[in-house]
Amino acid sequence: MAAVCLEDPTLERHFKGHRDAVTSVDFSLNKKQLASGSMDSCLMIWSMKPQMRAYRFVGHKDAVMCVQFSPSGHLVASGSRDKTVRLWIPSLKGESTVFKAHTATVRSVSFSSDGQSIVTASDDKTVKVWTVHRQKFLFSLSQHINWVRCARFSPDGRLIVSSSDDKTVKLWDKTSRECIHSFCEHAGFVNHVDFHPSGTCIAAAGTDSTVKLWDVRMNRLLQHYQVHSSVVNSLSFHPSGNYLVTASNDSTLKILDLLEGRLLYTLHGHQGPATCVAFSRSGDLFASGGSDEQVMVWKTNFDADYGDALKTQKSCSTVDGSHHTGSEMDTGIHHKKTKTQDSGRSHEQQEVEASLANTLEHIMGQLDVLTQTVSILEQRLTLTEDKLKECLENQQKIIQNKTN
Repeated sequence: MAAVCLEDPTLERHFKGHRDAVTSVDFSLNKKQLASGSMDSCLMIWSMKPQMRAYRFVGHKDAVMCVQFSPSGHLVASGSRDKTVRLWIPSLKGESTVFKAHTATVRSVSFSSDGQSIVTASDDKTVKVWTVHRQKFLFSLSQHINWVRCARFSPDGRLIVSSSDDKTVKLWDKTSRECIHSFCEHAGFVNHVDFHPSGTCIAAAGTDSTVKLWDVRMNRLLQHYQVHSSVVNSLSFHPSGNYLVTASNDSTLKILDLLEGRLLYTLHGHQGPATCVAFSRSGDLFASGGSDEQVMVWKTNFDADYGDALKTQKSCSTVDGSHHTGSEMDTGIHHKKTKTQDSGRSHEQQEVEASLANTLEHIMGQLDVLTQTVSILEQRLTLTEDKLKECLENQQKIIQNKTN
């Protein structure tokens, strides 16, 4: 499907509230909230509704390096230079549970698509996987020989990709916990990496000013973009898989057309380095953050048929811009199947299924919140027990002093 070009992306609004560089941005599932982390040690939750006040969450003892909403949108994870990860309930109270995740700065925190696990990456050179429920440590991946900047699960949850200052991008099998491939083509540190929505390829951003895309089935380089004039800090795939947005120290955001293999737009908004960027889950918005302390929200505008784009084209293209047939075939077959099934189902059935899916989504969200609440209560109980123990010990000392 050829993209229907409408108009340039437009700056919708910008949020001011951080007191230092913004490090990370992420939209909630329903686009009602936008989370941002900053070097000012705070996490901000911005409401996309006009006149709704923002929440400032204080808890981390040092810079917040990364933030991400859970797939259901009921939790926000943040990683910090204070070596901890916090899971927040993004509401007025802003309650959170905290756990020490690494022995150095936590650079990256990311949920699996089922919302059950999180993967963290750190300056201690490791990647770790945890359960969201009770934040139980599962396993560690430790073949990088320098700081790990970023780690992400594949959409199906079977692979993990990580990028590091050792100039490599590593692909891991989650079940065997083995490194199945190392991509070593970057000439500098690799700041950011993510999976294409189809799960068939990955994109990485480097300090060598390049953006590279690799096929993870053939382990071969698909595309190489030299469009920025400085360090590339962050990237995000459009949910259709057709576009990629990047943020750089050259203060620009660039939008790449992956099907054509070319630069589509250059956006100027930030004064100084653009540090982070992320598309919304539906792709009609994207947000960016900069060292100018600003968070900007942009309207995508450049693809008319989001719905169709999401359903059809989930392919990467080769360097010359021709389609990568493997992923296109996979998607095509899947799409045809869906259509056949749909035509055999009545409108009522589809409505019942949609209603059930919504109810399940809501229940999952409520469970998330309950888990968090129980976890917070457990922490409070521990604090109360410690306080009680302290009081009893003091009482004991007073009695001993009196008897002496």
